[in-house]
Amino acid sequence: MNSRILRKTGNMDYSFPLHTCDYNVHKLYNIINRSHALIHCIAIAFLVYYRASFLFQNLEIRATPIVPWLLVFTSELLLSFMWLLGLGSRWRPVCRTVFPERLPEDSKLPGIDVFICTADPDKEPTVEVMNTVLSAMALDYPVEKLHVYLSDDAGAAITLHGMREAWKFARRWLPFCRRYGIKTRCPNAYFSGGEGEYNHHRSTQFIVDKEKIQEEYEKFKECIMRTSENGWHGERSSWNRLNHSPIIEVMGDTLQEDNVKLPLLVYVSREKMPFYPHHFKAGALNVLLRISGVLSNSPYILVLDCDMFCNYSTSARLAMCFHLDPNISSSLAFVQFPQMFRNVNLSNRIYDYKIRPVFKLQWHGMDGVNGPILSGTNFYIKRDSLFDSHIHHEDYYQPGSLRTVADDYSSLVEDTKVLASCKYEDDSKWGDKVGFMYNTVVEDYLTGLKLHCRGWKSVYLSPAKPCFLGTSPTNLNDLLIQNTRWSSGLVGIGISKFCPLIYGPSRMSFLQSVCYAEFAFFPLFYCLTLCCFATIPQLCLLGGISLYPEVSNSFFLIFSFIFISDVVKHLCECFFTGGSIQTMINERTIWMIMSVTCYLYGSLDAIMKILGLREDSFLPTNKVEDDDQVKLYQMGKFNFQTSTRLLAPLVTIIILNMASFFVGTIRMIVAGGFYELFGQVFLSFYILAMNYSIIEGMMIRKDKGRVPPSVTLLSAIFSVILLALGSIILMY
Repeated sequence: MNSRILRKTGNMDYSFPLHTCDYNVHKLYNIINRSHALIHCIAIAFLVYYRASFLFQNLEIRATPIVPWLLVFTSELLLSFMWLLGLGSRWRPVCRTVFPERLPEDSKLPGIDVFICTADPDKEPTVEVMNTVLSAMALDYPVEKLHVYLSDDAGAAITLHGMREAWKFARRWLPFCRRYGIKTRCPNAYFSGGEGEYNHHRSTQFIVDKEKIQEEYEKFKECIMRTSENGWHGERSSWNRLNHSPIIEVMGDTLQEDNVKLPLLVYVSREKMPFYPHHFKAGALNVLLRISGVLSNSPYILVLDCDMFCNYSTSARLAMCFHLDPNISSSLAFVQFPQMFRNVNLSNRIYDYKIRPVFKLQWHGMDGVNGPILSGTNFYIKRDSLFDSHIHHEDYYQPGSLRTVADDYSSLVEDTKVLASCKYEDDSKWGDKVGFMYNTVVEDYLTGLKLHCRGWKSVYLSPAKPCFLGTSPTNLNDLLIQNTRWSSGLVGIGISKFCPLIYGPSRMSFLQSVCYAEFAFFPLFYCLTLCCFATIPQLCLLGGISLYPEVSNSFFLIFSFIFISDVVKHLCECFFTGGSIQTMINERTIWMIMSVTCYLYGSLDAIMKILGLREDSFLPTNKVEDDDQVKLYQMGKFNFQTSTRLLAPLVTIIILNMASFFVGTIRMIVAGGFYELFGQVFLSFYILAMNYSIIEGMMIRKDKGRVPPSVTLLSAIFSVILLALGSIILMY
């Protein structure tokens, strides 16, 4: 699709497109993908026929107990259902190109408010948060139209101190970036990344200025780190992060002394009171939405995680290529950029199995069906889209315009404190029809769902150079905790009134509803299917009971084809997106690990919340890097230093599969059960092969990241109990 516009709007000439959308860039991939889908569906139909025909057999000749057969059949149906849902986000991928050089002059560009949220300085180091703040302040955008807000949900004095120091350093850093056309404007990334694209700056003056600014940066870091280590004993040393009044501080206006222009920088710590719900990140974003409506009221908002710095300074102009296009602007809610990470081991990515398919495949596919899901960070959203079409802004606050006189801020800030109070949202529609959506810890998913159901669209832009870079978990514990939280939120939506397959089809396209449903159900369905496939066939194998057709049976080819088809498709997608065979193995390993750990606990947590047995909770992901953990990650080794609760189910399943593989192999060789039991023996072998890293952690490794012997012993006991329970199941 070409967004060429042959008319004028105001003083702006749109005779050339600001962006293009190519539906045919992946034409060969689409043909292969759809052909594979058709053949795979036919194979699944034969599998269902084979399983269902068992139910009509005469009870006297039925050799397999009904309970394990039904459990495996149900798991196969659920896994097939998830595969069908996955087709929605791969059916029609598109690729977009932008032309920022065709944007109007700076004076005609709209304002942008940047929202950054932090919640815990112990897990989100202040220096890293301030690097994100500085990178946002240094965006390649008119200074007077850029406003940066930081929400500090911890109410931490060190964070406020860091903001003040960042403001001082910005008066040196921003002019340096502008003078020499620096593209990577996060100080830490620039000074640690080598010369790279700046090789043309070899003048004596540049070298002198760079050394000076680097020295200033080291002083800036040292000041914050020293304060953090010694504890902040300033004006708020006795601050209670769970019970305090709102704090709002404006660091300065757009015009400073020495003629250095800086964006507006605002620190916000909303009011906290016991027994008042705070709604986690969504609540913090809605407070920023209200306060910014008074201080700057920009029509567009950039939302960033506190560790997701602006890696490429032109992202705002790239996003405006969509938001300023009158052909789509009226219906466009947000422009989503991918999440990329600076600390991943590109040669051996062991922890980020969902990142590659999401941002390299699924989001491109969703872009072809009215746009991707809101991804929590790295998106430019239209302020008006966050308000219900029937609700006026004035019903909730009076939006103002940016004040240019610093003396005006003292009275204005006092007026905005009421917007950050706990009681402000009482009996209002905030979090329901206004702002970012509550009722879940995955506010991004639910907000995106409601926006699309209201008729808004979104677009996905993935430039060659990453516009944003963040920090990815480099140890298993942080990964499992993070995904337990996400799983709980997603499953909670999937089994609520907002279930995409019920709430969505009447409000948005069917394919888009399917895409949302895939994310809502994958934790629940994957945990059910993987737990079943990793235990039931193995228990039956130990009892000599066959659940799969004999090798000589023609239906064995159907099962073989489905397995090989899935593996080959996954491998092709890895190659298509720049991965390798090792990428596929790593992704399957972590998929199995997460399915029987964080997906399991997250699903149980969601069900308990629906039943009123638990309340929502939120633990920020740890962003502090440990040298030992990073070393193991760079070596491609899992760090199994996590809770026994998370690790024990995983190790139990591995022990069970080791036992079943050993016994099954003996049965095939000695008892002559090769043809009957081959499928189950191969399944155990495949699970063990994909999870060799766990076996290595249990039996070979001696480092701190190994599986603790106590967990192995406890899991062995659980395996015996599981065997006893399995023997009861096999009786029916």
